[in-house]
Amino acid sequence: MRTFLSSTSVRTLPSTIIKRYSLTIQNSKSYLICPILSRNYSLQIETDKPKTFSNQHIIPRLPIPTLQETTERYKKSLLPILKPEEYTRAANAVDEFVKADGLGEVLQKRLHELDKIEKYSWLENIWLNKAYLEWREPSIINVNWWCEFKDHPNGVLKQVPKGQITDFQINRTAGLISNILSFNDEINNELLPPESTRQGPLCMNQYKKQFGTTRIADSPVDRVISPWPATAKHIIVLFRDQIFKVQVLGEGGARVTIKDIERQLKSIVEQINNINELQLPIGLLTGEHRDTWATARKALESQSSENRSNFEAIDTALFSLSLDDYSTDSDIDVSHHNLFHAFNGRNRWFDKCFQLIVQSNGRAGVNGEHSPADAVIPGRIFDYIVSKEPAQDPPNSSSIPLPTPQHLKWVTYPSLETILEKAQSNIQAANDNVDSVLLHYNEYGSNWLKSAKLSPDAFIQMALQLAYYRRQGEPCPTYESASTRGFLHGRTETVRSCSIDSVAFTKAFDDKDFKKEQKLALLTKAIETHLEYMISATNGKGVDRHLLGLRCQIQTEEEKSRALIFTDPSYIQSMYFKLSSSNLSPGDYFYGGFGAVVPEGYGVNYAIGKEGIKFSISSYKKYSETDSTSFRKILKNSLDDLRDFVA
Repeated sequence: MRTFLSSTSVRTLPSTIIKRYSLTIQNSKSYLICPILSRNYSLQIETDKPKTFSNQHIIPRLPIPTLQETTERYKKSLLPILKPEEYTRAANAVDEFVKADGLGEVLQKRLHELDKIEKYSWLENIWLNKAYLEWREPSIINVNWWCEFKDHPNGVLKQVPKGQITDFQINRTAGLISNILSFNDEINNELLPPESTRQGPLCMNQYKKQFGTTRIADSPVDRVISPWPATAKHIIVLFRDQIFKVQVLGEGGARVTIKDIERQLKSIVEQINNINELQLPIGLLTGEHRDTWATARKALESQSSENRSNFEAIDTALFSLSLDDYSTDSDIDVSHHNLFHAFNGRNRWFDKCFQLIVQSNGRAGVNGEHSPADAVIPGRIFDYIVSKEPAQDPPNSSSIPLPTPQHLKWVTYPSLETILEKAQSNIQAANDNVDSVLLHYNEYGSNWLKSAKLSPDAFIQMALQLAYYRRQGEPCPTYESASTRGFLHGRTETVRSCSIDSVAFTKAFDDKDFKKEQKLALLTKAIETHLEYMISATNGKGVDRHLLGLRCQIQTEEEKSRALIFTDPSYIQSMYFKLSSSNLSPGDYFYGGFGAVVPEGYGVNYAIGKEGIKFSISSYKKYSETDSTSFRKILKNSLDDLRDFVA
C-alpha cells in the first residue's frame, strides 16, 4: 500500500529529487512517482479537478419502462383530449396491445434485445434518425433553433448604414470567436467540470458534438459528422453569401490573439470589396428540402475535386460565422428574425451545429441545427462566451501569422442557378409565413414564484395552458421537453403537459361559479400532476420515447395491422402538439426560440429569470386558428391574473 505525500510536502523535498520524479495519471488525479524515495512511495498533487468525462462510466443506461407503466400513463394522457367514445376505442386498442402473449410483449422483448447490442442506449440511434435525419422537410424553420445574445457591455451601434462592416462588429466577433475557442479547449482537454444534479451525475456526451459537427444532406437519410477531440484549426465565415475557410488557430492548435482574429475578418471584407465576380449563394441550399439539397450536393461534388475540398472545409470547420453587413431594427420583435431565418435565408449555412451571427451594429446570436444536441448544452457554451465579454486574450495566446482566409470557389453546372432561384423562392415563402414575437415579462420571475412556494416551470406551463384555453376555447396536446441526461447518452423525453387536472383548472379559472379556494386547489393539483410527469420523464419513464421504440420494432405488415395502439387515430392525435414548449432558463445572457411543430400550433420557448420571464412565441400566418401577437397578449394577461390570484 502506497503512502501519499501532500502537495505541501513536495515543496519541502530537495530540488534534485523534485526534478527526477515522473508524472502519471490515475483516477483523474496526478501522481508524482519518485524512484529515489522508494518504489513504495509517490507524491499526490491534489489540485486536479475531475475530468469532463470522468463520470461517464458510472452513469446508468436509459431504462426500458414496463409495458404496464407506459400504457397506463399513455391512457391517462388521452383523457383530456378525446371524447368518451374515442377514449373507449383507444383504451381497447391499448389493452389489446398489452394483453398476455400479445404483440406488445413481442415488441418489448425485441427492444430489450436491441438494448443489449447498442453500445450506449437503445434509444440513441432511433431518436437521431426518426426525429431528425429521416425528416426531409427544410430544417431552417422545422428543425433549427435560434438564440439572441445579451448585447455587448458597451451596447450596440446606432444607425449604421446598410452595406457596412464596422470595427465594433469585427471586435466583438473576434472576441466571441476567441471565447468559443476557449470553451472548445476545455472540452478537448477535459477541463470542463462534469455536471450533476442532486440525483447524480449527468451525461456529458453532447459536449463532444458541438464543434466540428455538421449535418450532411444525403438520401434517403441525412448524416452527421462529429469528431472529438475537435482539433480543426479553422472556421468558415460567410460574408455577402461568399464562404471562406478561415484559420483561427496556429499550428498544433496554438492560440492567437483577438487582434490576429480581427485581421483575419478584415481580410475577408477587403477581399470581397475588391472582387469582380461573386460566387453563387450556395448556402441557400442548406435551407431547401433535404432531398433537393442532397441531390444538388452530390452534383456539386461530382463536378470537381475543388468542390469536394470546399465541402470538406465546411463540414470539418469548428463552427460557422455569418458577418451581416446590415443591422435590424432595435425592436426585438424584428431583430430576432435575423437569427431565426435571416429574413431571406441568405448568408447562412444552416447545417452547422451552430453558426455565430453578428450584425453590423454588434448585435449577435446563434442559429443552431438541432440533431446533434439539445438546447441546454449549447446554452452552457453561450453563457460562457457572453459572460466573458468584453473578451480578453487567453493567457496562452501569442501573435502568430495566420494564412490568408481562403475564398471557396465553386465549379458549377448549368441547372444550378435555377435550383438556387427555386430555393430562394421556397425559403422566402417559408420565412414570410413565420409569425414570431417576443414577450419580455418583467412583473415577476423565479424569486417571487419560489417565495409563493410554486414550481417556476410548472407554473409557467399552467399559464400556457390557461392562455391557450382562453385563446382557442379548448385544451390541446402539449409538449414540454424534459432532459434525460441522467442516463448515458440521454437526450429528451416528452412531458405531456395537458392533463385532466390542467384542463379542470383552466376551465374553472374564469368560471364565476368556482370560489377562489376551489380554483387554488385545482391549480395546486395541476402543478402536482405536472411535476409528477416531469419526474417520471427525467427518470426515463415517459410515454413518447418508449412507444416510439416499440413501434420501430415492428417487422412485418401483419404485425403493423395488429398494432392497433399505433393505427388508432388517438396515437397521432395525442402527438399533434399544437402547443410545443421548451424551458431555457434563466435567460441572463441569451434567450431563444424555434418554429411551431404543427401548422395550426404555437412554438413557445421561455427563460425564467429571477425577476422576469422571456418568451418567444411562433406560429404560422397561413392558419387563421393561430396568431402569435394575440397569444402574447393573452399570455401576459394570464400571467398577470395568476399573480393576482396567487398573491
